[in-house]
Amino acid sequence: MSQLLALANDACLKPVQTIAVAGAKGGIGKTNIAANLACALSNMGKKVILLDADFAKGNVACLMNLDVTFNIAHVMTGEKLLSDVCVDGPANVMVVPSANGVMEMSRMSQIQHANLIALFSQLGVDADTMIIDVASGLSDEVLNFTRAAREVLLVVCDEPAAIQDAFLTIRALNETGDVRRFRIVANQVESSQQGLDLYTKLTRYAEKHIDVLLDYCGSVPYDRQLQQAVRESQVVVEAYPRSASARALKKLAVRVEKWPRPQSPGGHVEFFVERLVQAECEAR
Repeated sequence: MSQLLALANDACLKPVQTIAVAGAKGGIGKTNIAANLACALSNMGKKVILLDADFAKGNVACLMNLDVTFNIAHVMTGEKLLSDVCVDGPANVMVVPSANGVMEMSRMSQIQHANLIALFSQLGVDADTMIIDVASGLSDEVLNFTRAAREVLLVVCDEPAAIQDAFLTIRALNETGDVRRFRIVANQVESSQQGLDLYTKLTRYAEKHIDVLLDYCGSVPYDRQLQQAVRESQVVVEAYPRSASARALKKLAVRVEKWPRPQSPGGHVEFFVERLVQAECEAR
């Protein structure tokens, strides 16, 4: 495993901002947020990799209408190099497609995750931002990626079940994944006030039960043009850049771009490998 760390350090160009986009349940628009955020950041001049890390139900390629022949499963089996499976997405975002429905991929150990993530050190792409669209729920796969990322962006919506699931997700990622800071974005809201009210509910819960920092990053409104973009297999910031949802997502990207970035380089994957290996050792 020390070879993996050496590989990451030897291949480094500059620190990479790593952002895991998470959601407590399916159907809340998590992948839409991840894909549009990646495109909006790229349009701002960032060099972005978008990893579809939902190995059971990943749909980034479908959302972006990408022609995918190979995926991350072919890399893990040794059939292809990581560079072979990457595809160019909208706004010059480099997309790493998910191994959708390959059950073995959804059962990877932490060491296997470390091996997978270490492969990004060999990619040879001068990226400065990695967006990871993690699976919904609280599987080991989700915990591994959120533990490894520098930032966790939690997508929530104002439904009773979704709010309760968000509570449980925050607690689980804090207790199991040692995540102490959550960036919160409210999705599919009817008004900006609804988003603020939802954030207030989450904050009150956190203050009573756990010691975490919740940073509100704004809201994305329910928008017919976003729904139309989904039907057209496009990201809304490209298809309908003046729509209400596109404007909100661009505003989110501006905020994300201002987050503190890692100062010390650790390979294209920043400190992914080191933290995953540490977690594996602690689990033994």
